[in-house]
Amino acid sequence: MNMYIGRSFDELSLGNEFETSLTLTEAHIVLGAGLFCDFNPLHVDEAFAAKSRYGGRIAHGYLTSNAMAAPLGMLFHSTAIAYVEHHIRFTHPVRAGDTLKVKWTVIALDAKPKIEGGLVTLGGTCTNQDGVEVANAQAKMLVHNG
Repeated sequence: MNMYIGRSFDELSLGNEFETSLTLTEAHIVLGAGLFCDFNPLHVDEAFAAKSRYGGRIAHGYLTSNAMAAPLGMLFHSTAIAYVEHHIRFTHPVRAGDTLKVKWTVIALDAKPKIEGGLVTLGGTCTNQDGVEVANAQAKMLVHNG
């Protein structure tokens, strides 16, 4: 397999697992707030957030969601036709400094001969450095054969 081409549909099997990790930093939160104009005080105001149920600032949900989705873009770079669906459930707050471990598992493969590939369904979990699940998701990618 060419290391500069992502995984193709015909290279996948049910149960294949893919893992990655990322330490979410203060910069991620600040840049995300500015980029998407989401200045909710739970994310940007420590004094306000300290009085909340979270006891301090938390990361935006879309940062956790993207920490899960981005590795799929890299896994299927140049073979992906489309990122078709992404459903996520947030189960625990994420903070600056948390290291997020993402694990995706191929849970369904639906061949699509017309497009010379197929639909890949993956189930994912995201845990922090303490092993606490912070999110779980399901994603569907339309991917070419090799």
